[in-house]
Amino acid sequence: MCPIRSFAVTEGTKSIAGDPMPGPSGFAPLRQTTFAVLWVATVLGNTGSFMRDVASAWLVTDLSSAPAAVAMIQAASTIPVFVLAIPAGVLSDVFDRRKLLIIMQLVLASVSATLMLLSYTGALTVGLLVALTFVGGVGAALASPTWQSIVPELVPRQDLKNAVALNSLGFNIARSVGPAAGGLLLAVLGAAVAYSADVVSDLVVVAALAWWRRVPSADDELSEHFLGAFRAGLRFVRSSRELHVVLTHSAIFFAFLSALWALLPIVARQVLGGNAGFYGILLGAIGAGAILGALVLPQLRRRFDADGLLLAAAIIAAIIMAVLAIAPPRWLAVVILLGLGGAWIVALTTLNGAAQAILPNWVRGRGLAVYLMIVNGAMAGGSLAWGIAAGALSVPATLLVSACGLFVVAFILHRIKLPAGEADLKPSNYWPEPLTADPVEHDRGPVLVLIEYRIAKDDRLKFFECLKRLSQTRRRDGAYGWGITEDAADSERIVEWFMVESWAEHLRQHHRLSNADADIQREATQFHIGPNPPVVRHFLALELDDIGR
Repeated sequence: MCPIRSFAVTEGTKSIAGDPMPGPSGFAPLRQTTFAVLWVATVLGNTGSFMRDVASAWLVTDLSSAPAAVAMIQAASTIPVFVLAIPAGVLSDVFDRRKLLIIMQLVLASVSATLMLLSYTGALTVGLLVALTFVGGVGAALASPTWQSIVPELVPRQDLKNAVALNSLGFNIARSVGPAAGGLLLAVLGAAVAYSADVVSDLVVVAALAWWRRVPSADDELSEHFLGAFRAGLRFVRSSRELHVVLTHSAIFFAFLSALWALLPIVARQVLGGNAGFYGILLGAIGAGAILGALVLPQLRRRFDADGLLLAAAIIAAIIMAVLAIAPPRWLAVVILLGLGGAWIVALTTLNGAAQAILPNWVRGRGLAVYLMIVNGAMAGGSLAWGIAAGALSVPATLLVSACGLFVVAFILHRIKLPAGEADLKPSNYWPEPLTADPVEHDRGPVLVLIEYRIAKDDRLKFFECLKRLSQTRRRDGAYGWGITEDAADSERIVEWFMVESWAEHLRQHHRLSNADADIQREATQFHIGPNPPVVRHFLALELDDIGR
């Protein structure tokens, strides 16, 4: 059915890029009481979700023998995650995250409670099961970016990478325990009891969230509205080169690795000659390997940087896919899939953490939503493409092609370094409030901002290099146009300009400017040779019909 609650990530949580130097214990985040309580709650919640999924998967085969019915259940749970990723990120940044999570958990509890009643009374049909699965998928999709976004609120910055690794550990514990427990309840007590267990797990998560005394954001007259926040999020994503690097790594890595996930059932049955039980053992091996990977990741991180970890994970995954293609003994397949689980978690933790580390809080939900959309899109598109390739070639040949491709691109991507994520992204309050002759309505715009510098000829190239970096911060924080001009009569007079869609959005720029971005602006200002600081002017658009009124 629908996924999974995880307050650092959903399917495979991830970690921050960082230097290979000694750090805190991998379990240090559990010393933070709020993190520990929510971690335990989400482990229980994810366990309940897997129990519910087992019940739904079994019931749909009872209700219909058509393969299309099973496919509809899968589609109903995954389509909302892909379609609603960005709107969900906007909601995460616009509304109170704790309240939003409580509402979504109550929605999920209501879905499972309805399934429980329908299955108990025998009134459940394929149509109702698909519809309720879709509603649950919508709830999970809307909650997912928010779960990830709250992690920096729960632990100190130095514990963030270990916090997301612990969340990965918790998810894989649930993935190992949940299906088995759900299958046992289903066999002994029936589907209604399995669904009721998920209702209880949802309510445990709600109770933990209600217990959390999150410091509410101060009332702000500049609070973003949905459409404006949507556009601002897209501008940030479009202008953040560091995020582009993370998204590129993620899209390529998951597109190649998706071949194994897409073809594993066929590998288990046709290549290795196993049955459904053996397929379950293979999945269990991947889950167990993921748990081991999450446990040793803090030690690995002390010896290797993020790029080294990602390269190693890709190489290990490529070798394992190649070995599976040659039909090894079943015991060996189980053993090597332990390694795949570890490599999978190391890669996911590294990439997600890199994204977490470069996103300021004001756009964190939207940025992580785009990351989730890219990951899910790469997995879905890659699975479809590799499935078609397997039909045209063969399953072993397709696995070899994907393994070779992953091996090659791993070394290519290794040359494109992941961002270190060490910049200070806290608001700097560096810009003074703009001076106005009269009060300006917040929705008035667009706004043209001019900054006039005097730059010596010998410093022009260095100044322009600095402005290139500064232009990225302007666009990320709200500008939709940017440029520089020089005075035809005075070549030392340089004017930087940028456009913002409204006065309110420009005031938000003042609040969004981080300490790291303020350092770039100070660097640019140091090239100014005038007796006074650079002159800043704000121009507001006028409608010709309003002139003279």
